[in-house]
Amino acid sequence: MSEPVEPEPKGVQTPRLFTAPSSFLSSAGQEAVELAAMAGLELFPWQQHVLDVGMRERKDGKWASFENCVNVPRQNGKGGIIEARELAGLFLLKEHLIVHSAHEFKTSRVAHQRILSLILGTPDLRKRVKRVLANTTETSITLVTGQSLQFIARSGGSGRGWTGDCNILDEAMSLGDEAMGALMPTMSAVPNPQLWYLGSAGIGSPSVQLGRLRRRAQAALEIGEPDPSLAYFEWSVDPHVDECGPGCTEHDGTDDPQAWAKSNPSLGYLISHEYVRNERASLGTGGVFERERLGVGTYPSDEADTWQVIGEEVWRSLAAADAHPEALDAQGQPIPGAVAFAIDMPPERTHAAIAVAGPWRGGTHVEVPDHRPGTGWVVERAVELHKRWKPRCWVVDAGGPAGSLIPDLEEALGVKVVAPKTREIAQSCGQFYDAVAEQALSHHDPAPLATALAGAQKRPLGDAWAWARRGEGVDISPLVAVTFAKWGLNAEAEPIGNVTDNVW
Repeated sequence: MSEPVEPEPKGVQTPRLFTAPSSFLSSAGQEAVELAAMAGLELFPWQQHVLDVGMRERKDGKWASFENCVNVPRQNGKGGIIEARELAGLFLLKEHLIVHSAHEFKTSRVAHQRILSLILGTPDLRKRVKRVLANTTETSITLVTGQSLQFIARSGGSGRGWTGDCNILDEAMSLGDEAMGALMPTMSAVPNPQLWYLGSAGIGSPSVQLGRLRRRAQAALEIGEPDPSLAYFEWSVDPHVDECGPGCTEHDGTDDPQAWAKSNPSLGYLISHEYVRNERASLGTGGVFERERLGVGTYPSDEADTWQVIGEEVWRSLAAADAHPEALDAQGQPIPGAVAFAIDMPPERTHAAIAVAGPWRGGTHVEVPDHRPGTGWVVERAVELHKRWKPRCWVVDAGGPAGSLIPDLEEALGVKVVAPKTREIAQSCGQFYDAVAEQALSHHDPAPLATALAGAQKRPLGDAWAWARRGEGVDISPLVAVTFAKWGLNAEAEPIGNVTDNVW
């Protein structure tokens, strides 16, 4: 008797990355779904979810999300979302002007033909159409009541002067500053405007605007507070990295059907497993399959987005050649209690950082002796450093990713780890910032620390702030660790226990 065949997984209907404003009263999404069904457009649950969230309304009648971004691999059906939103704008919401733009005019023309067929195939909608244009100068649908849906190709001049109630920006992965500069002002005088971005994974420098939206969503997820004006939906995988071992379960494999389902909500509906397998074999291992089918994109960063909190020139000017001379006695041996150590790691736990802080010319010197892949090495290395330097304390944020190491650290070190409270985390960041501003801090200019500072930003923490990373892939653990280590020099800590020497 043959073994039962396990069914191939269907597409996951909820996005891997999702954030949306939390304050709303109702949603026009269900009405949009029902209108689309009347026109013969049946939507999948994931498409209905996007419309429900993206068309939520506040108590004052305005959209909860001014911007909505759908980032999903190709051929999953984002066009259905566009068509349902445009139908609703024309026939339900009475939006005066809807502007549909794409990177190339041929894409806009195809979109025009698709929605026109839905309208003309529905008698109740067809009778409300006054004019349809599809020529070299204008492609549009206008109703007898004056509402209009215009289709354009994005360029420096396209869309200027049109006051759009709703802008649909298709092929968002090819959306740059010039096009946004042309289209965004068209909404400035509209009482209740809305933007919809729809596209697939970022393709590098052309994906400037998509990268900005994605970073905003990631920042919201990082701090646990939704962006007040953005709803972001991304179907993608979290791919393996070079440091992953053969048994890694935290990341997604390229050949795993479960990963295909996570990144393609219409897998098993519009897209077959057989096709994806053929696609995988054809596209090979150059990264194209990962981008086009698994949603693994490349997103550029604005230069202005780097070094947001502490300027690069200011930071580089604090580099010093000597290290902790005031933490050593006349024989060059560490003075017990002169330095403090701290540990931090990013949420993905791909790396970990150990930092140290000690006295320096009336100020503080910070270093990052270790920043390595993985986490299994941390406790053993901490024991070595503890024996050698006899530190005042070890600092770890109990509520952060490194908090899971605290029990093993305390057992191995024989001391109680100092875990800062929320207000103390804010204090540590303020003290670090002030020390830099007052030039009371030095460092060896280690690359991991500079990279962390370049990728860091502030996040609100009560009336103060704490460190946050700009987006996924930015590891600020070296910065967080040195901040905690500096704070640890004056934190309450248990007396130093008996230790033996080792070598740093």
